[in-house]
Amino acid sequence: MSLRRGGLGLRSLVDHSSAAYIASFSTSGSVQTTPHLDKAISHYNSCVADCDTLSITSLKDNSPNQKKLSDSIEALQFNSLISTSSTADRARLLSISSPHASAWISVVPSISLGLHLEPQEFKTAIKWWLGINPSMGLDGDLMACPLCPGNSLDPLGYHCVTCKRGGDVTLRHNLLRNVLFNTFRRAGMSSNLEVGSGWGHESSRTRPADILVTNWDNGISATFDVTVASPLNSSTITEAGMYSGAAARAAELRKHTQNDPKCAELGWKCIPLAVECYGAWGPEALKAFSQVATRLAIRGNTSKSMALTDLFGRLSHSLIRANARAILSRSYSHLVQQVDELCV
Repeated sequence: MSLRRGGLGLRSLVDHSSAAYIASFSTSGSVQTTPHLDKAISHYNSCVADCDTLSITSLKDNSPNQKKLSDSIEALQFNSLISTSSTADRARLLSISSPHASAWISVVPSISLGLHLEPQEFKTAIKWWLGINPSMGLDGDLMACPLCPGNSLDPLGYHCVTCKRGGDVTLRHNLLRNVLFNTFRRAGMSSNLEVGSGWGHESSRTRPADILVTNWDNGISATFDVTVASPLNSSTITEAGMYSGAAARAAELRKHTQNDPKCAELGWKCIPLAVECYGAWGPEALKAFSQVATRLAIRGNTSKSMALTDLFGRLSHSLIRANARAILSRSYSHLVQQVDELCV
């Protein structure tokens, strides 16, 4: 499937050959029935929903392009996959098919820019992304988490990417925060890290801002608080299995509840930057990134779309690489490899 439906950009030649033939035939001249065209239309109609079927008459009235035809094939495949999946798998599929979630796959690898994945990280990320069990032990059974014994690892890697032992969750948060902080600076925004610790009373050690940007909008400063949520969490999995980005939106609401009173007293605007572990961003983050991209485009003499592509690529790469490392740190085969290396 295509990236925007959570795939890897690979399509089946068998499934899409009829779409390619029909598109080519219909643009080559007058459309007339032939055995080959009839066969292609019949095959295509068997791969799409009833509302998307074709006929000789419809081709004469309108010549569709291959992109549109292939999209109809994928739509039925994706909807069929959603309808036959478990709640957890539906939540995963809806999250990975969200806008910009798959940006990490399109990032051009660059060691000098830190935009690369080690082979083991890439293989682990792909397996986890596709819902292939990343936590299998040597005997084929799920193993216990080596960092918090008593908790078993699950087939979709939920525990691996949410386990608070070992520092992986904090590392992932800080990586995303630093990418954003550097981006704000490149956009010419006056930014400060970790503002507001100990706000109000000495007994309160909470902070309303990972990043404080002064004069964000009409002279008002904005606090940006990064948070990563999982659509597989028991509190949001039902909604996440029905609506794309449900976990990210719920995380935004939680951040507003926590930080709005503090920000209001300080005259700051609270903007939570919530992202699901698979890469689906909340609506407030998407709106903020659009505003940042506008400033980046002006300063960098580039297009806004290019600035957005670069920003989402960097964020997505940092998120997925951190997740892959969290899974590997709890992987049986990886632990065995580490022991072998120590024994050499």
